[in-house]
Amino acid sequence: MNEESLKLSEKLVPSNYIHQGIQARQARENTIRQLIQHRKLPECGWDDVTIEMFLQDVAVMDSNNFNGNCGVGEREARIYSSLVYKRHFGLGHGIGRSGDITAVQPKAAGSSLLMKLTNSLALDAIKIAGIKSVEGSFVVPMATGMSLSLCMLTLRQKRKSAKYVIWPRIDQKSCFKSIVTAGFEPVVIENTLDGDELKTNMAAIKEKITLLGADNILCVMTTTSCFAPRIPDSLEEVGLLCKEYDIPHLVNNAYGLQASKCTHLLQQAARVGRVDLFVQSLDKNFMVPVGGSIIAGFDAGLVEEVGKNYPGRASATPSIDLFITLVSMGTTGYKNLLSERKELCKYLTEQLQSCAVIHGERLLQTKHNPISIGMTLSNLDDSIPPTEVGSMLFTRFVSGTRVVAPGKNNTVGGHLFKNFGSHSDVYPFSYLTAAAAIGMTRNDVNLFITRLDKVLTKCKTNKTDSLKTEKIDKSESSFKQSKSREVESEAINNRTGKDV
Repeated sequence: MNEESLKLSEKLVPSNYIHQGIQARQARENTIRQLIQHRKLPECGWDDVTIEMFLQDVAVMDSNNFNGNCGVGEREARIYSSLVYKRHFGLGHGIGRSGDITAVQPKAAGSSLLMKLTNSLALDAIKIAGIKSVEGSFVVPMATGMSLSLCMLTLRQKRKSAKYVIWPRIDQKSCFKSIVTAGFEPVVIENTLDGDELKTNMAAIKEKITLLGADNILCVMTTTSCFAPRIPDSLEEVGLLCKEYDIPHLVNNAYGLQASKCTHLLQQAARVGRVDLFVQSLDKNFMVPVGGSIIAGFDAGLVEEVGKNYPGRASATPSIDLFITLVSMGTTGYKNLLSERKELCKYLTEQLQSCAVIHGERLLQTKHNPISIGMTLSNLDDSIPPTEVGSMLFTRFVSGTRVVAPGKNNTVGGHLFKNFGSHSDVYPFSYLTAAAAIGMTRNDVNLFITRLDKVLTKCKTNKTDSLKTEKIDKSESSFKQSKSREVESEAINNRTGKDV
């Protein structure tokens, strides 16, 4: 209500009550004003009433919600279902314009304001996570793979003769397919095995650059977040190499924003070498529904070019989801979640280690992977394939674990990957991985370990029985041999009259 309406209300309700209500509303409005003014995460998270109040105020600024609006165009944010209308808070125009995903729409001042604020909050969140020198970012309604493709298509405008993307192997289909979908030829670099860890083969990358020619290479695409036993790529070394040969460096930071190790690698690589763009998933890092990511970089101009390269308008749903989530968390809540994830990673490691010892397994020594933990599966019954462990866990409502066994080949985008899933042609172990991701709880860890223990016990039952039988057979054989020696000794005694 405006000031005149509030004064009129005093004729119906005592003025002291009205003033109290005004003060409460002004407190919420002041919170909103501070967000728009500073465009950073609030220190403390907002309550749902404040969030809904802001979204409703924003929505009435869009033309589809104007009283008496007469839309005669082909795209007027008409929403048939009231449920869909409520789900989107009446924000139906999306974000951006046909020439730029970050442009303001004349019909949608509210949606445009929300988009601009969300992009600013995303940039602030990246800095809080540890990438202090990031200069630009925006939310895009595509998951990580398609966002990587968009980045590569933008880089092509500067490197028109380039057709190769150098890619240290990471066995996830989406990042490999992003190269193929963008129309480039992947140059797969096999990882090197160091103990249990798989790490970047820098010598092979340099050799390929020399062989193919720097001008023919669109970019080197590295990865921060990955499943054990692979560890994050050597971003600093790659960054230095890219700087030396003037080759763009694109980083797949899918779920690395939540891990300080990964954000530190990005920050350092940009400081000493070169990082052009890096992409992170919204659902993996901020616990929102799948369907969005953040494209970011250390050159605001380049990030802006990527936004302009997005064809057409875009769904506002990922921006709305991220906005609600970030203002709910606030700086304090977000930092607490990052800290809790790190502690839970230690707890998961300890619990998995204890479980491994009980079942005659061991943890893979991959200390440079800050999120994913691996455990060997070498003591199962011979009749049970290691992948069966994953299936049994899934039927017991354990999701997210990955079981990899040597020998599985897979063709992706026309390229044959041997031992797909293990990030290597020659990785020697069957293993299981679990990830300590943001939002995980101690109860999740405890339930997982309890169910894993039951599954491993079941998978070893037949082997244990056969081992028991083998021990009995060996015992009986030993007993018979002992008796035979006693008889033989007695016979010798009878012949010689001496003790033997």
